[in-house]
Amino acid sequence: MSRTSPHRPASQGEPSRRGLLKAAGGLTAALAVGASAAALTGAPAEAAPATFTHPGMLHAYGELNRAKVRVAAGDDPWLSGWNRLTANSHSASTWQPNPQATIIRGGTGENYGILYNDIHAAYQNALRWKVAGTTANGDAAVRILNAWSGTLTTVTGNADRYLAAGIYGYQFANAAELMRGYGGFDLDRFKTMMLNVFYPLNNRFLNEHNDACITNYWANWDLCNMNSILAIGILCDDGAKYDQAVNYFKNGAGNGAIRKAVPFVYDSEGLAQWQESGRDQGHSVMGIGLMGAFCEMAWSQGEDLYGYDSNRFMKAAQYVAKYNLGQDVPFTTYTWGTGQNCAQQSHTAVSAASRGQLRPVWDILHYHYARRRGLSVPYITAMAEKVRPEGGGGDYGSTSGGYDQLGFGTLMYAK
Repeated sequence: MSRTSPHRPASQGEPSRRGLLKAAGGLTAALAVGASAAALTGAPAEAAPATFTHPGMLHAYGELNRAKVRVAAGDDPWLSGWNRLTANSHSASTWQPNPQATIIRGGTGENYGILYNDIHAAYQNALRWKVAGTTANGDAAVRILNAWSGTLTTVTGNADRYLAAGIYGYQFANAAELMRGYGGFDLDRFKTMMLNVFYPLNNRFLNEHNDACITNYWANWDLCNMNSILAIGILCDDGAKYDQAVNYFKNGAGNGAIRKAVPFVYDSEGLAQWQESGRDQGHSVMGIGLMGAFCEMAWSQGEDLYGYDSNRFMKAAQYVAKYNLGQDVPFTTYTWGTGQNCAQQSHTAVSAASRGQLRPVWDILHYHYARRRGLSVPYITAMAEKVRPEGGGGDYGSTSGGYDQLGFGTLMYAK
């Protein structure tokens, strides 16, 4: 893929992805990064790299190689994270896929659990192949990916079909990215499935929001579909789709855009209120996980969204972590429009529902902000310590919430 737009300079005082990779002896082809003034003022941004880095989603070469070396040496916390992976039944090389032509989430005939179980099995087997080089696991991952790309034609259901298209779209693409170049993997057919089955739903949701008021759907609905579009863009070397996702993060109309997902900033406290904080903590933590995944995938391609708008996301993650550690946080009344006529509702206080819920979303943030960047993020760090070593799908409950994150951040991001 060729792009004619110039590379954007890194913001002053902010280390670029290129600089960090060069210092670490990594992929020096990655681009310099930083938010452009045009993006901050609402003008269209050029985000896509001239050449995409592969592997380049949740796990780039440096992260994969470090996990491989550290596990082989028996070093913690990598070894503890590896043991969580190998103990998970989804990572077994004997896993047999159960592909379906139609996946339904929401309404009559739901069967989407079949899909997310197979996706997590593909991902976990792919990780075992990348870290330990075990061919049986690589073969298993490819067996699953090929089975689905040769069978799946439709994702449907009620409004929840958009959650399925978003969450499982970006997760599926990440598993495929790890297996790129593996013998027998039909990458072209898999790309076709992602472009024909997942992307149209992702795109439709961000443009139409199921014909509802633009603020009707919570941040995580936008974020999962943004993640899927970003991941599909990377998988398919499609700069337009990559740009679509990153530009939505910066200036989108819905609640997944950074200044809508994080509507209020408390600079004196280094905190920022998450859009779903008045709803419940399970969905708030889920949203932090989705935005963390989005930022990491962009980071792998040379785009620093972790630090965008003066570390706005970092402050929100600190806020959610602090409250879920049992501490008090400020709260500003949040009002939004619902339904098709934008009838107003308000949250006047932070919600204690599902407070303290543990999900495998914190190590990716701890290791980025505290280790890559050298920033003090005490609440993120404390939450990461509560979950570490992180597991993945199948370790946090048998229902869909336990599969909202791919997990294994301790194994993959410790540094």
